Amino acid sequence: MKKIVLLFILFPVLTWSQSNFDAAEKLFKEDKFELARPIFESILKETPSNLKAIEYLGDIAGHAKSWDKAIAYYKKLKELKPSEANYYYKYGGALGMKATKVNKFKALGMIGEVRSSFEKAIVLNPKHIEARWALIELNLQLPGIVGGSQTEAIKYSDQLLKLSPIDGYLSKGHINEYFKRYLDAEQQYKKAIALSGSKTSYLMLANLYKNKMNDPEKAKLILDEYQKKR
Repeated sequence: MKKIVLLFILFPVLTWSQSNFDAAEKLFKEDKFELARPIFESILKETPSNLKAIEYLGDIAGHAKSWDKAIAYYKKLKELKPSEANYYYKYGGALGMKATKVNKFKALGMIGEVRSSFEKAIVLNPKHIEARWALIELNLQLPGIVGGSQTEAIKYSDQLLKLSPIDGYLSKGHINEYFKRYLDAEQQYKKAIALSGSKTSYLMLANLYKNKMNDPEKAKLILDEYQKKR
């Protein structure tokens, strides 16, 4: 009998929380982040372990480039559910973005944790696409003396090719473009277009033509081709 009475007492609270969450989630999906934020914060006060509310607040902080807040939310997610790959990926991403805003010496001390966070995401979810992209970018942007490696970038690109051929071709194109092997990059982007016809693949090839190969006419043609296929 006590359990039944307790259920009737809690039911309005649970319903209120769910309706508030649905409203906040709708605002978030409409990119109305500052309207969604206080609602998620109030939900978190009621249920401090609400994983989705914490994640949304971390994402909102990330959109606002409030990296310390984002890091704190994602760190809490890791502690509450250490088996979730995406929490490590998001934590590593926020930490990496903060590293770009601090002095070089402090940033160097953060790189190891950024890398290990992405690697942990892959351990927890061997099919994690985004973590491999992040590791590719990390290895391209870092000087070799602090852990950057074209070989490592290619390794993750090869993994992507097996998991998702479109991501594999695009990542290989991106690596070649970074090292100014523009003809090789062009071929990889064309393979991606032939495979999927995705907007991203057309845009990456058009960007290569316009900004790296100094051929705006080719860029226009490739974008026109995409428009005709839509």
